[in-house]
Amino acid sequence: MHNPQLNANGDLCHLLSIEGLPREVLLHILDTASSFLKVSTREVKKVPLLRGKSVFNVFFENSTRTRTTFEIAAKRLSADVINLDVTRSSTAKGETLLDTVDNLVAMHADMFVVRHAASGAPHLIAEHLHRIGRADVHVVNAGDGRHSHPTQGLLDMYTIRHYKKNFTDLRVAIVGDILHSRVARSDINALITLGAAEVRAIAPETLLPAEIKTLGVQVHHDMTSGLRDCDVVIMLRLQNERMNGTLLPSAREYFRCYGLTPEKLALAKPDAIVMHPGPMNRGVEIHTDVADGSQAVILPQVTFGIAVRMAVMGILAGN
Repeated sequence: MHNPQLNANGDLCHLLSIEGLPREVLLHILDTASSFLKVSTREVKKVPLLRGKSVFNVFFENSTRTRTTFEIAAKRLSADVINLDVTRSSTAKGETLLDTVDNLVAMHADMFVVRHAASGAPHLIAEHLHRIGRADVHVVNAGDGRHSHPTQGLLDMYTIRHYKKNFTDLRVAIVGDILHSRVARSDINALITLGAAEVRAIAPETLLPAEIKTLGVQVHHDMTSGLRDCDVVIMLRLQNERMNGTLLPSAREYFRCYGLTPEKLALAKPDAIVMHPGPMNRGVEIHTDVADGSQAVILPQVTFGIAVRMAVMGILAGN
């Protein structure tokens, strides 16, 4: 079966989704990121890997951490970075996505970092580039609809490996709005591929996708059973902007049942780590004492994200 993310040699040519990527590719990215982490501690935080290359950040949705860390990562690789202001671009005047891509390719783009509200948009761009014979231009999915957020999934795996060393004995809980979360899908795919012992999805029935049980996870509807003896707890934001209709009684009721408090965290292992992809809603999905506590590794996730995104772009440019 054709995988548009891999070239004929099995090397990464686009990063569109974690689903379908071999374990060896994921580990190669994580190992490469380890070497780039040291760059951030130098006085001169640059390597010449992408010198002379043009990276276009094309974000059709709002972003703080992802867009900023991609820009930092590309600049640390010495690339020229162009941030497309979509609200003022020709797409706002009716130009199609692929016409925009063609125009940017004509401006000698070497890589696109794409965030889009429509699931599959980065995949569409990659297939289009293949059709027009531009295999030298690479696409990185920075989040598409509810579908996938592969670099967030990879930086989450890097964080877990950094603190827990390996995946084979780990119990990992993913808590919250799994239905609308592209991060949850990427994390689940990565954890299964990397051999995590147990992946638990904890959420009310209304915030779980219909296909959840086919993803290889254990489903829990209460925090008591779901968090017991977990090594890693990944909290998710309530994505109110993607919700149609009333899926929850209230934010207060949600926090009472599914918010991570110190008391609920005590059900997990004493050395469990707490993660969150951001932005956090304190008092909705996570208590301030947990977010700022000793078990939280939320800010290191952001730091590791730069190294992971450097690794992805560096690997793509070399293939």
